[in-house]
Amino acid sequence: MKKIVILLFVLSGCVPAAVFAQKQFSFKDGKFKIAQFTDLHWTPRSLACTETEATICAVLKAEHPDIAILSGDVVTEDPAIDGWKSVIRIFDEAKVPFVVTMGNHDAEHMAKDDIYDLLLESPYYAGAKGPEGIMGCGNCVIPVYGSKNREKVEALLYCMDSNDYQPNKLYGPYDWIHFDQIAWYREQSARFTKENNGSPVPALAFFHIPLLEYNEIAGDGKTFGNNREGKVASANINSGMFASFIDMKDVMGIFAGHDHDNDYLGIDKGIVLGYGRVTGADAYGELTRGARIIELYEGKFRFDTWITTPSGREATYYYPSGLNSEEERTADYLPAVKSVSSPKQGVAYTYYEGKCKRVAGIASCPKVKEGVMKNISIKEAAVADHFAYDFHTLIRIPEKGVYRFYTFSDDGSMLYIDGKLVVDNDGGHSARRAEGKIALEKGFHELHLLYFEDYMGQELEVGFSGLDFPEVPLQDEMLFLPN
Repeated sequence: MKKIVILLFVLSGCVPAAVFAQKQFSFKDGKFKIAQFTDLHWTPRSLACTETEATICAVLKAEHPDIAILSGDVVTEDPAIDGWKSVIRIFDEAKVPFVVTMGNHDAEHMAKDDIYDLLLESPYYAGAKGPEGIMGCGNCVIPVYGSKNREKVEALLYCMDSNDYQPNKLYGPYDWIHFDQIAWYREQSARFTKENNGSPVPALAFFHIPLLEYNEIAGDGKTFGNNREGKVASANINSGMFASFIDMKDVMGIFAGHDHDNDYLGIDKGIVLGYGRVTGADAYGELTRGARIIELYEGKFRFDTWITTPSGREATYYYPSGLNSEEERTADYLPAVKSVSSPKQGVAYTYYEGKCKRVAGIASCPKVKEGVMKNISIKEAAVADHFAYDFHTLIRIPEKGVYRFYTFSDDGSMLYIDGKLVVDNDGGHSARRAEGKIALEKGFHELHLLYFEDYMGQELEVGFSGLDFPEVPLQDEMLFLPN
């Protein structure tokens, strides 16, 4: 297989920032599929290697990925060189391009430099040893080009070394992604953004040890998948990798391994924090061995992901909505309002003034006026504190599906769709967010929102997301006056 050598230069000068050889990847009919294998824990003398190989081959045969990414703890026992040769052989024989990121155990039995020297002998290895002068090995970025325009980068895959152990145990057992690696990522991201006329290129990031931010979503009730570890075995030090992903605005999702009994995903600040599915039969854990599949959409900040095992596919998770196919399958869909004729754009409201501590107290406040506005808004309130609104509108739902609604309010708010409570953000409080999901048929649905402001600050935003569109505030053109 012909390899293309790409030199990336530091933005401030002519010193190479990264040098990597790789196959050129492109979307096919608008899609690009990745198989993430993680924690093979290949033990060369173990009979269980046969089962691990069978799992990998079953996934490759079922999914036909464009690339496989092995996210760490690949070969974890001696003789390591034999183990690495066995793993490489699997992908060479399957003729599937692959990349490896280092786990905390990989360098215990073979030096990282030697591992990558061996990997780079494979004609199907699509990664690199990585730039010199920064922490870790294997740091690289893989561009994915367009289906038709093979010169335009439509997606990026960042593969990084999350390093292994922290020698100073004052800082915890695990190391972290270091500042020089973060600076390297920012340079690559800025370069691709500049070449894309100033627009960030949709990207994913892969490494072994999950970030500290995974703790923010663990157990929050909004994740999808298995969380059997009960904890996140991350570094204890936050080096700012997640903040840089937010700042550069390109990374949609982060995919790690390490915690074998976790395979859940969740969204934090617009970015998916996800685990792969443990692959190795010699690894600890009770989950059925398999891989995470991620399918990107060309030209969009969108992907679908699911787990595939030798027994088949599991439910699909959708980004950016955070919804999943199991919800779609089991949901009770509320029917659309049928008696809507010649609808007019707008929101009907009733405005009150008076003190209340909960939404239920709004009806006891003196009514000041009624009217119509283009969208849900509290900007026309005549006083700064102690007022309330009762909003009624019809929202036009574009397609049958499960939708996530939210309110961001100071103070309380409650949102109903067709008489069903969807978002409970009630009570006196500073600005905070609450959300809920509801399954709706295509067409018009009654939206009812109650809001009150007690004192010291007032704010209200209402929005939603669907299967194939990101979270947005409600738009004027989707709101209509009720009959």
